This record gives sequence, structure tokens and C-alpha cells, in this order.
Amino acid sequence: MIEYLSLFLFLAAVFVLLMGYSVAFSLAGTGLVFAGIGALTGHFDSVFLEAIPNRLFGVMNNEVLVAVPLFVFMGVMLEKSKIAEELLDTMSILFGPMRGGLGISVTVVGMLLAASTGIVGATVVTMGLLSLPTMLRRGYDPKVATGVICASGTLGQIIPPSIVLVLLGDVISSAYQQSQIDQGIFSPETVTVGDLFLGALIPGLLLVVAYILYIIFKAVVSPSSVPAIPQEERDAVENIWGKVLTVLFPPILLIGLVLGSILGGLATPTEAAAVGAVGAIILSMAKRSFSLSVLQEVMRSTTQVSSMVFIILVGASIFSLVFRGFGGDDMVRDFLTDLPGGVWGALAVVMLVMFLLGFFLDFIEITFVVVPIVAPILLAMGLDPVWLGIMIALNLQTSFLTPPFGFALFYLRGVAPESISTMQIYRGVVPFIIIQLCMLGLLALWPSLATWLPEVVYG
Repeated sequence: MIEYLSLFLFLAAVFVLLMGYSVAFSLAGTGLVFAGIGALTGHFDSVFLEAIPNRLFGVMNNEVLVAVPLFVFMGVMLEKSKIAEELLDTMSILFGPMRGGLGISVTVVGMLLAASTGIVGATVVTMGLLSLPTMLRRGYDPKVATGVICASGTLGQIIPPSIVLVLLGDVISSAYQQSQIDQGIFSPETVTVGDLFLGALIPGLLLVVAYILYIIFKAVVSPSSVPAIPQEERDAVENIWGKVLTVLFPPILLIGLVLGSILGGLATPTEAAAVGAVGAIILSMAKRSFSLSVLQEVMRSTTQVSSMVFIILVGASIFSLVFRGFGGDDMVRDFLTDLPGGVWGALAVVMLVMFLLGFFLDFIEITFVVVPIVAPILLAMGLDPVWLGIMIALNLQTSFLTPPFGFALFYLRGVAPESISTMQIYRGVVPFIIIQLCMLGLLALWPSLATWLPEVVYG
């Protein structure tokens, strides 16, 4: 009976979320209400409620999570300093002579912006505001233009340094330790954010290459849908290579310093994020776009995003604790282990559920609510933690692109002109969804795409 209460708890939380209530308070509220009902009926041990303060203190005392507001600050500061706008203008002139050059520019800039912000919404909105009017004015097919922007915007899920990977790294590390304890293994080995950053590099870069190859394919089979930039517009720019160097080098150097310090073991993710935040301020000053009003705006945006992340984490911690108190983790374990196909059958079901949840929940809720429940079970079945983390990130990235509920589609719809129909956006992302699914299948067939680099670097 008690296990069914955990199922009712989950369904109640989903119902409250669909009613439109705040995610953090929906999770915490339903958890506390069910805990109270369980305690009154004798189906819930009050020890779990007493553990809530310690759980929340552990969240607030987690040094890895301090990297989140610092990475957000870095990304917002780079956005406000107009670096993304300059990058797009410069890259479009550089690739302008070839058909599809502007689309390739959007993909490359989207990758760099994803690496600097790590936030899908910010990247999609920024690229939509900057590049969509330009692409439409130059004769791009609206479906191709919107598809490229949505797809390149979601690269923030998988291209390090990504906030998604920072949060996943913390959760996967805890899940790995829990799976070891459940098996009676007491090992000092753990999974770090650096492991996930390294594991995501090859799949992320392969995705970027696949996007570019698709744009080249469109240029061959349908040249009119991705025209080149007019010659007179390119001729108007003097010293293009000098401009490329001055515009492209600083953000790449900053991203390289942040990533290199983490991957080289010279700094923790939090320390590297602090370097990135200071570096973003220096770049903004060098661009002469830094001011007190800009700093206030950046700090306000950082506070809003960081508060959202941490309040959701608090609510999810309470929810997952009550869920475990009702024996929900045992019910999920029994369900997954009894599925046909063994570990692959369990993985397929988990990935499908996460994919569907990605229509309604952001990656933060899924990372904090679903992953802590299913990851220890899958890891105990023998899956590699780094590979599992990258599979989850790639799966959620695909979910955010998929109609009719993909988050990236909503973000672009909010800034796209009325001349662009919602159906054009939906049709535009279909080829990129196919690319994503192929990449997911490729990663499933060859886990070494995610595990090889961490093994080489960290042994």
C-alpha cells in the first residue's frame, strides 16, 4: 500500500504542475502534504521529515552549485556586451561567399554562445532577435532559418561549460555514490563535472558538424533556400580577417581558459566560473559597453535565474525525500529490473519518460526530481555514469526541440515576427530532430564517444 502512495504523490505533483502553479512550490507543497497525510495514517516515518533541514543545508553548502550563478553571470555579461552580435556579423561576412554561409555562421555563433552562456532560453532568444530578421531579409527559407536557430540554441545543453552539465554532474555523482552504497561497495571513486565536460565534447562537436553538413546539403539540393550574401555587401567590409581576429579571439580565449582550467585540474568548476565571470567583465570593458546600469541589469538577471534554480532544487529535494520515504525508489527499482531486455529495456523506458517530461518540465526539474530516482538504479545495473549523464543531456536537448511542446520552439515563437507561422517553426526543426536522434543512437552504440576522452585525460 505504501508504495502506491509514492505513485499518487508523483501523479499529484504532475497534476499541480499542469494546473500552472510554480514548479518549486508545487514539488515542495505536494511532498509536505503527502508526508503529513502519511504521518497521520502511520504510513510515513517522521524521521524523513526531520532529515529535511539537513538536506536543505547540504544543498546550500554544495560548493559545486556555486558555479551556477557565476556561469549565469558570465553568459549574461557577454550577451549584454554585444559580443554575440559582433560575432554573428563577422562570421556571416566570412562565410558569406558560399550558399548557406549565414546558416553556418548562426550554427558556429550558436555553439560559441552556448559555450559561454549554457542557457538554452538565452541562446535561442538572442539568436532569434539577432539573426532571424537578417536571414529572412537575405532570402532564407523561414523553415530553414527557424530550424537552424532552434537547433543551435539548444547546443547549450551539451556544449561545455554548460549549466546543465554542472547540475547533472552533481546529481550523477550523488547517484553513483548511492548506487555503490546500495551494492555494498565503499569506493572513493566519484564522478566530477570535469568528467561530464570531457564526455560531452566529442558528441557536442559531432552535432555541430552534422548541423553544418545539413546546411551544406540544403545549399546543394535547394540553393534558393539558403542564398549567399550579396557581393557588394561583402566588399563594404574592410580588413575582414583583422576583424575576425579581434572579434573571435577574445570569447574563444575566455571559454578556453574556463574549460582548460577545469579539464586540466587547475581549478574547480566554481573557481573556473569565477574566472569566467571576471573575464566577461574585462571583455565588456574592452568593448566599452560596461557601465553601472549594465552591471545592475546583469546582476538582476543573474539573481533571478540563480534564485529559480536553487528554489527548484529545494522543492525537488523535499519531494524526492518524501518519495523515498514512501518507498517510491524501491517501486521504481522493481519496475525497471523486471522489464524485458534487462538494462537496455530499463534505459529505453527511462529515456522515453524523460523525453516526454521534457515537453512540460525544464531540465532543472528533470535533473533534480527524476534523475536522483532512476540514476542509482541504472548505475547499479552496470551503466557508465559519464555515458549515462551525456545520454540524458542529449535526450533532453532533443526533447526541447520536438513539437508541439519543445521549449526552444516556444522561446523562438516569442521573438519571431508574425509573418513566421508556428507550423513553419515546427517543420523547420524536423531535420535537426532526426540528426539528434541519430546522434543519440550513435552514442548508444558507441559509448566510447563519451567515455574515451575522460579515460585518456584522467586515466
